[in-house]
Order: sequence, then structure tokens, then C-alpha cells
Amino acid sequence: MITLDTGALRFNYRIGGVAVAGGRVLLHRAERDAFWSLPGGRAELGEPAEQTLRRELREELGVEIRVERLLWVVENFFSHAARDYHELALYFLMTLPPDDPRCRADAPFAGAEEGIPLIFRWFPLADLDRTVLYPTFLRQALRDLPLVPTHVVHTDTKAVAPSPAAGG
Repeated sequence: MITLDTGALRFNYRIGGVAVAGGRVLLHRAERDAFWSLPGGRAELGEPAEQTLRRELREELGVEIRVERLLWVVENFFSHAARDYHELALYFLMTLPPDDPRCRADAPFAGAEEGIPLIFRWFPLADLDRTVLYPTFLRQALRDLPLVPTHVVHTDTKAVAPSPAAGG
């Protein structure tokens, strides 16, 4: 996984997927976390971004996705678990198999990665302002997806919500 630690600063290279269907977007979170994010994960050295996204969804949900197009290149700056992050993230529009019943699910459903339980849930786009979603620019940006790849420099001024186990 492409991560580099230098003192209290961590660099991350992350690939995320945007699945939108019926006015809803698919989000996920680790069971221990109190915040949501787009599905995806960190790339491996030598692994193209689209391949990373396919691998992550295969590992997390056991599903083969179709990567449609690049939406955002994001330089994201935030703090989490007493560490400052500089994250470079690529977010792609993706499509899940239409015959997968989870594509129509109204209730949360489970996934996992490397033994970490994950919770997936479809959120109405209209409700994202009331959702603890990181990076926070996505609360608005997911409602109006760009037609061409867009570069975003974003800083979350508050620390990412801690996990309940971390006292928050």
C-alpha cells in the first residue's frame, strides 16, 4: 500500500469509487469508525488506479465493478488519530453489477477487508449535508458530478471524526 510516514505526517495514495443509482450514493465505513467515505482504498506500488479500485471492491464486497471515468484528482489535507495527512486521491465513477441485490438494498450491508468489518449503505444524495462524510467537499460535489476530470485541493479544518473506541 502506498503510504509514507515522516514524523507525525502521513502521505496516502488512495483510489475511491462513486456508485450512484436512483438518487443515492454508496458509502462505507469501518465498523469501528463514526464517519463515512467512498469505497476504495490504497493503491499498491506498480498498480494502475483503475485496477486498484477493481481489486478493492472485489476484496471488500466480492463484486466485479465497471470503472466508467475519472471524476476528481484530490489533494486532501486532514488530521486523524493524532496524525496529519497529505492524501492524493483519485475518484472514479463506477458501476456495480445491476443484478446484484445490494444495488437496490435499503438496509446497510456488510463487507470486509483484511479482517476489518465494513458497513456499506446507500445514502440519498439530498441527505449528504447531514451525513458525517469525509472528505467533506463530497457532501456537495456528489450531487453534481463533473463532466471532465477536476482537480480539487481540499482541507478539512476539523479532525476526521474519531472512532467510537477512541473516545469520540
